[in-house]
Amino acid sequence: AFEPYFIALFEFYRTAIKWNQTQRLLLRPWQEDDADELYKYAKDLQVGPAAGWPVHTSVENSREIIRTVFSGVETYAVVLSKHANLLAASIDYRQVNNIGLPDNECEVGYWIGVPYWGQGLIPEAVRELQHRAFEVLGMQKMWAGYFDGNEKSKRVQEKCGFKYMFTKCNVSSQLVGELRTEHITCLTKMEWLQVSKFQFIGQQNISRNSVISGIVPAFFVYFCENSAGIWIA
Repeated sequence: AFEPYFIALFEFYRTAIKWNQTQRLLLRPWQEDDADELYKYAKDLQVGPAAGWPVHTSVENSREIIRTVFSGVETYAVVLSKHANLLAASIDYRQVNNIGLPDNECEVGYWIGVPYWGQGLIPEAVRELQHRAFEVLGMQKMWAGYFDGNEKSKRVQEKCGFKYMFTKCNVSSQLVGELRTEHITCLTKMEWLQVSKFQFIGQQNISRNSVISGIVPAFFVYFCENSAGIWIA
C-alpha cells in the first residue's frame, strides 16, 4: 500500500541531489580530486581524438577541464560501484548545441577509458540518463552523434535505441584544422517508453535497495537542455 509513496519519495530525492545508480555504476558530479584518474584515461590517443577533442597533456590540464568543462549542470563522472573511487568514464548532456534544439530536447555525449571498452558500461549509463531526461527533466527527444569511423560510439547509440537521422559534412572539432563527417541520431520519448519500461523497473529496484541500506550513490554524467556538441569515444 505504501509502494506509490515510496517511489514518489525516491524520485524526489533522486532529482534533488542528482545521483543515480545502475546495476554496476555510480554517477556523480566531477570533483577536482578526480584529476589524476581523469588524466590517466584522457591522455590516451585512442580516446579524445576519436571524439574530436585533444588528449590531456597533464594532471593540471585535466583539473582545468574539470573546473571549466565538467562543472556544468547535468555533467557526471561514471565510476564502478564496487570501486567507488575508480573513474571509468564520463557522460553528459550539453547546454549549447550545434543542431539547434528547442527547450524540450537535448543531446547526449560520452566517452570511456580504454581499459573499460567492450563491457557495456556506457550503454548502461546512457540508458540511465535517458530515464532522467524523459521522466525527470521533461525532454521529448534526445539526440546523439558520432564522427565517421567511430564504430564504438555508433554501436552505443544503436544499443540505446537511437535512430539515424542525417549526416553533416565538414564539421569542425576541437582538433585544430580538422573537419569531419558527423552522423546524427535521435530517440523520442515515445520510442524510449516502448522499449524501456520493464528495464527501468529493475534498475529502480536496485536504486531503492541502495537507499534502504544507506548507500548514497554518485553520478558522473552530464545532461543539459538544449544540449551541445557531442563528445563520443
